[in-house]
Amino acid sequence: MALYIITGNYTAAGIKGLVAAPSDRETAVRSLIEAAGGKLRAYLMTTGESDFHMTVESDDTQAMLSALLVAGASGSVCNLKTVQAFTSTEFTAAQKKAGTIAARYSAPG
Repeated sequence: MALYIITGNYTAAGIKGLVAAPSDRETAVRSLIEAAGGKLRAYLMTTGESDFHMTVESDDTQAMLSALLVAGASGSVCNLKTVQAFTSTEFTAAQKKAGTIAARYSAPG
């Protein structure tokens, strides 16, 4: 399964909802990710540029992005950013493959 790191922010309306009716957002997010066929590995509230950080596994990128569209369409979150992450083992394999194909590339100039 591919691994994704997703960050985002709560909108003013989202924060108002959190204050008015506190809820476990990890449970709500887990339900949404699982409905899309993914697995929520971590859901963390953060300080700084983003309000939350999620680590999600999914073998269906389109379904995972569909779940994020649902969350974004709610109006309670914004600035959703998704990047694919790689384990050390996966990155080592990429380095080895790069070594085998490097001779086929010529840099500009």
